[in-house]
Amino acid sequence: MMGYRGYGYGYGNMMGGGVFGGLLVLLVALLVLAGFVLLVIWAIRASSGHHPEGGPTLHPAEVGHHEAVAIAKKRLASGEITKEQYDEIIRTLST
Repeated sequence: MMGYRGYGYGYGNMMGGGVFGGLLVLLVALLVLAGFVLLVIWAIRASSGHHPEGGPTLHPAEVGHHEAVAIAKKRLASGEITKEQYDEIIRTLST
């Protein structure tokens, strides 16, 4: 039993670097933890309707309505339609 060194010897070099191996394991563990935290934050924001653009989520029909109003405003500003025609378009879109 001359070669027996006891329990624990040799385990410090399992990662191939002793202290550096331990630091590498710690770094990987921290990166995994940070990734998990970011994933949870992303999931919470996605489920609450928060979007990076800052705007709320719109139903497709609402998007079409907003686009139609924007087009009517541009046409009014460029002189293609009169104020009365614009008002009629807005009334029609509101129903």
